[in-house]
Amino acid sequence: MAEIKQADGVKDWLEQRLAVSKLVKVLATEYWIPKNINFLWAMGMILAIMFALLIVSGLFLLMYYKPDANLAFDSVNYTIMSEVAYGWLFRHIHGVAASVIFLVIYIHMFTGIYYNSYKAGREMIWISGVLLFGIFSAEAFSGYMLPWGQMSYWAATVITNIFGQVPIIGPELVIWIRGDYVVADATLTRFFMLHVVLLPLVIIKLIAVHFYALRIPHVNNQDGEVLDFDKEAEKFLAGNKKESKVIPFWPGFISKDFFVLGVFLIFFFYLVFYHYNFAMDPVNFDPANSMQTPAHIYPEWYFLWSYEVLRGFFFSSDLGLIAFGIANVVFFLMPFLDKNPFVGPTSKRPLFKWWFWIFIIDLMVLTLYGKLPPTGANAYIGFVASITFLALFALLPFISKKEKNLMGGVK
Repeated sequence: MAEIKQADGVKDWLEQRLAVSKLVKVLATEYWIPKNINFLWAMGMILAIMFALLIVSGLFLLMYYKPDANLAFDSVNYTIMSEVAYGWLFRHIHGVAASVIFLVIYIHMFTGIYYNSYKAGREMIWISGVLLFGIFSAEAFSGYMLPWGQMSYWAATVITNIFGQVPIIGPELVIWIRGDYVVADATLTRFFMLHVVLLPLVIIKLIAVHFYALRIPHVNNQDGEVLDFDKEAEKFLAGNKKESKVIPFWPGFISKDFFVLGVFLIFFFYLVFYHYNFAMDPVNFDPANSMQTPAHIYPEWYFLWSYEVLRGFFFSSDLGLIAFGIANVVFFLMPFLDKNPFVGPTSKRPLFKWWFWIFIIDLMVLTLYGKLPPTGANAYIGFVASITFLALFALLPFISKKEKNLMGGVK
């Protein structure tokens, strides 16, 4: 019997090795990537690794975290940070990764916009990516509440109050989300469930959809050149690697990804060990107090631009809510708002390049003023920046259509 089990074990091992070798062969012969790409094409892999780090560090934190309004703050700031061996390290990794992952997401999104990677059959890649951004935002917000500090508590109060502006069902919707009339223990329990179970599962599913969508079109290169991938792959396989304009996914493309990932992880762990405080608001190191409102309430830096759009219409909360909704939906519409079929770097587009850089500057202004008190000149600058943000997307169809005519309908 022992010899039979041993033979079965060897057979299983050989079958696994064969499956791995087949996978490597498929990756090396069927998936081809343009040779002319830069480090910005590695952002997707970095995001996947960051998400894995969040899961691993989150599992360690989960062993000691208490999802209770009376125990949550101490479980994070005393038990994990002071009493558990290397608990501080896992909290730093989790906190820094949660912040840095949004930096990489924004770079990834803006790279897609700059190189027009949302067009020519790539709409599903873009839409699934923007949907991932939205779910990641919900995951980050639910996690920000879990330490049960002052800023966590009051940020949750402000954000849940937004749903109260929904016509007819607003007040009941807020109570349903909170599980109480105010942000309380029931709210913490609900957000804990979202953060630990539901949203991570949704993110994993969407990541699979996002990667699968890459099978439909080929990855575009940084020059926007249209390639015959089959022909270029034949050159590569025939040994003419210099003239071929593509490389195999394995090991050519993945080796570039690993190099960029290595450089990024040096930067990441530098922040973890020496500058982790940038990802943690000082006000959040005070326990939540429903009787004491902070002087100025604001979200994490990656939400500041949309928060400023919300409060930019300081004279009308209804207009602010409408603008906030549009700002968080309009990215889905990029493939349909851009009427120019040209796929390539923004530097080759005579009008869109101005649109792009004004858009980037406006987002920076919104982010900067989103953390400042909305008083005096700050309020008016925020209003102008919010109007500019909405106007840019409203004008995009007209700008891109005129640009198409200027370029002679070049694809």
